Amino acid sequence: MQLSSDTTPKLVFRLGHMGDVALTTGVLSHWHETRGDTFIFLTRKGNAPLLENHPAIKEVVEFSNDQLKTGPWFTVAGELSSYFKGQTLIDLHGTLRSRILSARWKGPVIRYPKFGLNRRLYDRTRAERFRVQLEKTTVPQRYSMALDSTPPAAHDLVPRIYLTNEERTAASTRLDAIGLSGPLIGLHPYATHPAKQWPKEHWLRLMKLLNANNLGWFVIGRNTEKILAENNHDLTNQTDLRETSALLAQAQILVTGDSGPMHLACGVDTPVAAIFGPTARAWGFYPAGLKDRVIEQPLDCRPCSLHGAKPCPFGFECMTSTTPESVMQNIHAMLNDTH
Repeated sequence: MQLSSDTTPKLVFRLGHMGDVALTTGVLSHWHETRGDTFIFLTRKGNAPLLENHPAIKEVVEFSNDQLKTGPWFTVAGELSSYFKGQTLIDLHGTLRSRILSARWKGPVIRYPKFGLNRRLYDRTRAERFRVQLEKTTVPQRYSMALDSTPPAAHDLVPRIYLTNEERTAASTRLDAIGLSGPLIGLHPYATHPAKQWPKEHWLRLMKLLNANNLGWFVIGRNTEKILAENNHDLTNQTDLRETSALLAQAQILVTGDSGPMHLACGVDTPVAAIFGPTARAWGFYPAGLKDRVIEQPLDCRPCSLHGAKPCPFGFECMTSTTPESVMQNIHAMLNDTH
């Protein structure tokens, strides 16, 4: 392992899914630019591609699911602590695994304000004071408070994915081969949880509206079943994280739900039209770019969960009541805003 000769990297711990890791990238860029810090990133296996070419990251250490089981993890944590003895650990996760690592760490440990109690209280009571407190900061702003006494503006901490010229050229060539022209709209129609899924018929209607308005479009994401059976516009399951990000960099807008690709688009400076339902701004995961939009309905039952995992007794009205026509209106407004 080669470390910087002029500064000792800090260790950053963040597991989770790709969106969780993507949200740290703008914060690391900020710390690198304002403090000169560099980092070794500890994360779950499969997340490393998001961190390639990041100027602040010296190395990525990935862990398999077997290593992250409680028993083996206690041993791994001890090995990490000995190997990086004396170096600073920044815990950007705040879970049992990070607590075990922190307990064994042989150096300074810094944590970020997770506002876990406020989140739980707001989730249970819907008290306005908790909502107002939570909406003051995005998750990246909360991350930044591990080292910053006052967080920068939310739009200054949006994700940062560093693509190469070759990756951008390959994505452009791929879209040219499909025959797309004019303003391009990326579509991500999938969701981890059913409650966060915009109805398939809405997506199909939106595709027809895009065609009628002479707007090119393509589908990205991973799912057990493609939204379109046979259509060269549908690139579902055909791209890895880097390729997906490069494709999104070619788009003028990404339409998506509250999802990982939402953060990938932010990371390549592509404005996002994000359809929110069971989740809400208070949780802090929303897109915060200056041209991003959250499309949502003012329902009393929202938010119903942190990640949209709960079943819905109201037929997912928070998602179904957002119409394709209203999304199309937002697309037009965003395109006009980018010119």
